[in-house]
Amino acid sequence: MENFRPCPSCGAKNGKIRGAKNNFQIRECSKCLTIFTGHLPRLDESENYDSYYTEANLKVPEFIYKRLSDLVESFSSYRQTNRWLDIGFGAGALMQVAAELGWDVYGIEVSKPAVEQAKNLGFKVFHGELHEANYEDGFFDVVTASEILEHLYEPQKLLNEVHRVLRPGGLFWATTPSSRGITPRFLGIDWTVVSPPEHLQIFSKRGVLIMLKNAGFTKIRLQTHGVNPFEIINYFQHYFLLKKENNFDRVITSYQINERLESSSMKKAVKRALNYVLDLAQIGDSIKIYACK
Repeated sequence: MENFRPCPSCGAKNGKIRGAKNNFQIRECSKCLTIFTGHLPRLDESENYDSYYTEANLKVPEFIYKRLSDLVESFSSYRQTNRWLDIGFGAGALMQVAAELGWDVYGIEVSKPAVEQAKNLGFKVFHGELHEANYEDGFFDVVTASEILEHLYEPQKLLNEVHRVLRPGGLFWATTPSSRGITPRFLGIDWTVVSPPEHLQIFSKRGVLIMLKNAGFTKIRLQTHGVNPFEIINYFQHYFLLKKENNFDRVITSYQINERLESSSMKKAVKRALNYVLDLAQIGDSIKIYACK
């Protein structure tokens, strides 16, 4: 009998099969509703993060910097050691903004091109996994990880290490896709975010809460925000029109939506209202994590 991977959130072994994608079986945990691959990638199946970033995607649109500035400013009350760690920093936009606002910034990244760019910009970065960097206990005020947890072979291991390197009262902030968002409810595993071997799990809110508590976090706030209506529209257009080619780009369209919604005070108010409703109904496509040690 073939051995299947247990749920990466709660460890349950009774997941139900949702289908297959990119030669990976996709399962859903019967206990916490996290979606995950039936097996972890072998060496020949794994994502190559050295080719993940190119000159094109090591940049972000200008409007992102304003949003990140607001985010960093909102964490000013956590400043004690003045040290900030960004895990999986990618293009390094969050590190740049935090540094400009006076933080002593560190970074962790597995992609060589991203690490080389960050080093050229003068940042203190480590090429590898968080547990390999050997930071001291309680070293950071803030640790951030945007769209990282869904990629990891051992997400619980990372959260345990985040808890260790945070000072008491420090903040862990992260985002990760939600398995219970409005888009996966419509599209199931046809949602482009379900994309092994890039993404190995899509967590439910319940699954994230279990992992954070297991890591030792006690003050936890989770929100579910965001939806990309263009993906749902695009999917059903192709479904009903029987088109074979589908070149939908979730990243570019997401940038386009957010740039429009950030272009005026009125549109920002609309965005806040939409996110309030999505969070209230717990159907936003992204989980935002605020967890204090």
